Amino acid sequence: MGATLVLMIMFIGSLVLWIGTPLLWLWVGSQVQGATSSLGTALGVSFIGVVATIALLATVLAKLSDVYQANRRARGLADTGHYVLETVLVVSAAITLAAFVVWFFFFAGASPVPVGIQI
Repeated sequence: MGATLVLMIMFIGSLVLWIGTPLLWLWVGSQVQGATSSLGTALGVSFIGVVATIALLATVLAKLSDVYQANRRARGLADTGHYVLETVLVVSAAITLAAFVVWFFFFAGASPVPVGIQI
């Protein structure tokens, strides 16, 4: 049960990495740009915030991976290194990408071919 819980937390954390972090810092950047009317300041704040948040989340996910491995070793199972974390990150990135593509093409009203361009 403990390993499954850690695996679920790793999956949720990786979704926060791919979805939550960009959305949070886009919102913060928009608030900064609205308050200062400076696009450069907003982009700088967003960039620094995204990098710091990704570094923090990567550290937390690596520690969770270590907890998962310690749990496996305690049950007498083989140590797989960070294979599980890598798998969780790839699967969550694929899910995020698929959700973005569906949103972009079906709900955001975007067209893959530019419409109304005159040559």
